[in-house]
Amino acid sequence: MLKYCLKRLGASVITLVIIISVVFILVRQMPIEGYFDNFDKLDPAVIEATLQKMGLKDPIFVQLKNFFVQLLHGDLGTSVRYRVGAPIMDIILQKAPYSIRLGLSSMALALALGIPLGAAMARSKSKFWDKFGTLFIVFVTAVPSAVYHIFIQMYASEWFDLSMIYRQEDITSWILPVFSMALGNVAYYAMWLRRYMVDEMNRDYVRLARAKGVSNKKLMMTHVFRNAFVPMIQYIPSSILYTIGGSIYIESLYSIPGMGGLLVDVIGRQDNPMVQAIVIMYSCIGIIGLLLGDIMMGVLDPRISFAKKEGAR
Repeated sequence: MLKYCLKRLGASVITLVIIISVVFILVRQMPIEGYFDNFDKLDPAVIEATLQKMGLKDPIFVQLKNFFVQLLHGDLGTSVRYRVGAPIMDIILQKAPYSIRLGLSSMALALALGIPLGAAMARSKSKFWDKFGTLFIVFVTAVPSAVYHIFIQMYASEWFDLSMIYRQEDITSWILPVFSMALGNVAYYAMWLRRYMVDEMNRDYVRLARAKGVSNKKLMMTHVFRNAFVPMIQYIPSSILYTIGGSIYIESLYSIPGMGGLLVDVIGRQDNPMVQAIVIMYSCIGIIGLLLGDIMMGVLDPRISFAKKEGAR
């Protein structure tokens, strides 16, 4: 198990290094205007001296090496347009709590709604809950998320007398963005849990248990649901990525001062160092999610063996 974890950790580190390098090189190909405020009014000599001071005149691999050294010291650079001269890490630490709270709340809601829906769909094949769940999954999957996000913001706020914009002093202003962000994961969890439960229900041990007179309720909860839920762990990383992608739009839509809205803002301002730092952070979150998903799958699924079998090549 330890060998497997170290192997996956090493692969994740290599992947992260590659992603950081690619992002860094791509950002360096962007116009230098993104590193200056009021670029048109600056003297060319000042621009040249500033680029030299920032190390942007060094060879690209020298710049990359220096950037990795900065990362190891927790330095993501400074903002050049969003907040001129402010450390990027300080800005992110101010914004991150909003995104973390929103993301964790939406994933908790998705689990609370998606898991029971998937179980109900599996237990009532071709009946009401199965048809309802299938319709919901098809709708969420087929319709662009921006359409129902805007619909929820416009009409749900009116029907339930909820704020359309985030207000720090009003906790109810979190309801609509959390619900909107959870919808995609609700459909995702319900779809896969139904599939795995149906597969388990067709296995021989279930038929044998029914033949021995085990009640359907006990069979579903004690065996079928438990065995079907284990493979769901591998989809947690995808849920994290789905939540990250949704937060970029949701936070902008509801004016939530989090990381998603910050990314949209700095892209519009062409603050290259800020864009680079946030994209790298999102990449780190995604890779950590994949790593945790693999490790949890190995720990909780007894069918996975880490020992080399006798006679294996």
